Amino acid sequence: MTDSDIEIEITAELVHDLLEDQHPDLAALAVREVAGGWDNHMWRLGDELALRMPRTERAPDLQVKERRWLPVLAPRLPLPVPLPVRVGEPSARFPRPWSIMTWVPGEPLDRSSISRGDHAADTLAGFLRALHVEAPADAPTSSDRGAHPKECTDGFEEFLRAIAPGGTAADVRAVRAVWDDAVAAPEWEGPPVWLHGDLHPANVVVSDGTLSGVVDFGDMFAGDPAWDLAAAWLLLPAGAAARFFEVYARTDEATIRRARGLAALKSLILILMGQNGERGLPGGKPTWGPAGRAALARVLTSG
Repeated sequence: MTDSDIEIEITAELVHDLLEDQHPDLAALAVREVAGGWDNHMWRLGDELALRMPRTERAPDLQVKERRWLPVLAPRLPLPVPLPVRVGEPSARFPRPWSIMTWVPGEPLDRSSISRGDHAADTLAGFLRALHVEAPADAPTSSDRGAHPKECTDGFEEFLRAIAPGGTAADVRAVRAVWDDAVAAPEWEGPPVWLHGDLHPANVVVSDGTLSGVVDFGDMFAGDPAWDLAAAWLLLPAGAAARFFEVYARTDEATIRRARGLAALKSLILILMGQNGERGLPGGKPTWGPAGRAALARVLTSG
């Protein structure tokens, strides 16, 4: 049996003991569990730090990627993002490396809402304009996302069958029409640009009714900006996507078509994860279901 096969219970006591062993100057800070997370189990450490403990086999590699590239990207980004502060080494108590990052204050959007739609649209557009610059040759790539929608059709059909978006054949046809339009759109012909890679409501935070931070860059990669531009429907309230694209200003019709189709795909995934959470299945996220259904409704009414 390997370390990756072992399910380790991550408790506040374990976190405290690891800090005592490796970062004793931080061990006196209060430790509080943070709900959510997929690849990492997160703990608040005092008021300004967060400790991220890998819970999946791929999580340590994602943390390495964040530690390598976030300090490069963060200085030009107009919203707070997590920055690496310390590294925890594998040990007998916990066999994987772990990270201490800065804490980005705010409430995750899957547990909150945006009331200042125009401000949020402007903020998201400004953030992505700053992020979406040509990436260097050694920037990371992605094995499971980043392709043209036509390469993702099998996954789309699987998710569409799984979630029954509104319960009627008309709903299914409407979702498929958006997807088919994305599949038919021309490919991205520009250089690969930096992408967050996983912009959805649990990976942004909200304060005062608008976006105030972006978290979880473990899936960052270089590629087609449509994968991030899908956030216009996934994150923003109804009617705000048009303003977002006006402010972002660096796109074309084909990219918007791909982005809208990818927003439909990602909405289906959110709905499915929400259903799994409602059923108590492992890895399910109950708060993702309402966020996914709202996002899908925005996709279908945006035209």
